[in-house]
Amino acid sequence: MAEQPARVLPLQGASNFRDLGGYAGHDGRTVRWRRLFRSAHLADLSNADRALLGQLGVSRAFDFRGVQERAAVPYELPGLTQLSLAIEPSVVQRMQDMLAAGERLDGSAAARLMRELYRSLVNDQAHRFAAMFEALLQDDKPAVLHCTAGKDRTGFAAALILLALGVPRAMVMQDFLLSNALYRRPDLPVTQTPREALEVLWRVEEGFLQAALDALDAEHGGVEVYLEQRLGLGPAARRHLAERYLDSA
Repeated sequence: MAEQPARVLPLQGASNFRDLGGYAGHDGRTVRWRRLFRSAHLADLSNADRALLGQLGVSRAFDFRGVQERAAVPYELPGLTQLSLAIEPSVVQRMQDMLAAGERLDGSAAARLMRELYRSLVNDQAHRFAAMFEALLQDDKPAVLHCTAGKDRTGFAAALILLALGVPRAMVMQDFLLSNALYRRPDLPVTQTPREALEVLWRVEEGFLQAALDALDAEHGGVEVYLEQRLGLGPAARRHLAERYLDSA
């Protein structure tokens, strides 16, 4: 058996960069390597990092950062086309609002906010994920999905892609949780936000993605119905997606 490519490709200037290839999808066909990547933001790449992205042929970036996030930390990379799919970072604002109102903000409250975020991704941001799939169907040039940390907005986007390609939920969850080992936390900011809440903000939990999956099932009739009715990804489109991103049988 041929040795598989490395899933994790450590970059000096970005954390949480990894390949979505190698997972078993529809009919036992595996997700193609070196076509789909996920990452934290790409604004601080070193020259070596830029060279690696060039070697990988990455020519598209799907950026889920909000408008102000993009403006505060912009980047330009030769040969890389950016598609802004802006989803505003609502949890940080919700935390600030709670503190201003004198409400208790502990780890449990922060986790609740994160679960609410994931449900909102399903119900309020479907148009962003529909645009992502539309771009993925146009061609199969190597692409990277990212937001700021590459774990929440990006994590749900990656989960949708893997689910659409037939990857089992258990494996999708396993990929999602890899962020806990790969995301490099920022230096502790000067903030009134309790450390316990920040610890939740900086990690992912099974319950976060599960909240989104439960919403898909309970409110939309399951993944396939959601893909078709909310994202415009019917059976023909899913077959086309599989042709582009799954290896031949």
